[in-house]
Amino acid sequence: MSVMNLPITGLLDGKTYLFPVRVYFGDTDAGGVVYHARYLDFAEHARSELLRLLGENQQEMISSGGSVFVIRKIAADYHRPGKLDDLLTVRTNVTACARSTIHFQQDIVREEELLCRMQIKAGFISLKTGRPGPMPDNWRERIAALLY
Repeated sequence: MSVMNLPITGLLDGKTYLFPVRVYFGDTDAGGVVYHARYLDFAEHARSELLRLLGENQQEMISSGGSVFVIRKIAADYHRPGKLDDLLTVRTNVTACARSTIHFQQDIVREEELLCRMQIKAGFISLKTGRPGPMPDNWRERIAALLY
């Protein structure tokens, strides 16, 4: 199998996107505990893979229209520490979808134990102006179909 044909990681379970993450040494501090900023990376990877699963290509959007998603706001609550070698799951739900914004709730869990809960607001902007703009209709429709 060609590397280009490997399957997308993660899956949709109803309207929740499940993305697996293994905790590696570089994700942790000297005590083997996940460094707080790594949770932001785990969540970002899950959102990017969710868009891929929906058939959307962020690089094409940048190339063709000069538009991109940016993070406007993140609130993170840390409940328990992740540790070296843990297998975690990022559970992503779309909680709102408007003309130029999407709201997500992302829970990072170890089995059923909540480690971190994030509320994220992403905006769609023009790279030329730096101002908000509308998402393409096909993107908004696919994302809105996942409203939780």
